Amino acid sequence: MLSALTLILSCQLVGELVTRFLGLPVPGPVAGMVLLFVLLLVKGTVPKDVGAVADSLLRHLALLFVPAGVGVMAHLDLLGQDWLPITAALVGSTLATIAVTALVMSWLARPISTDNPEKENG
Repeated sequence: MLSALTLILSCQLVGELVTRFLGLPVPGPVAGMVLLFVLLLVKGTVPKDVGAVADSLLRHLALLFVPAGVGVMAHLDLLGQDWLPITAALVGSTLATIAVTALVMSWLARPISTDNPEKENG
């Protein structure tokens, strides 16, 4: 279990370093998650210990939102001053996320054609 947690945190660290040194506009943990995904694709499967650690982290995911909630409460006056652009960004990003999700799902759920036009002609 310790090796799996080390792998996950190492991927996050590498992602953080890559985004900082290259100046990428992507959060380090996101880049680390992409790195972990690529490593798991190369391996071809998710090792049981990595899956167990990931499940354990997901079970306690709500605790990770506590600092964000504290930050919101600490800067409530700033949010009150800029409520219009914040609301527009939240609504716009939510609508964009729903639209992209719908497009991807419709693309993935399309029926696969078994007709092969080359067979009919040749």
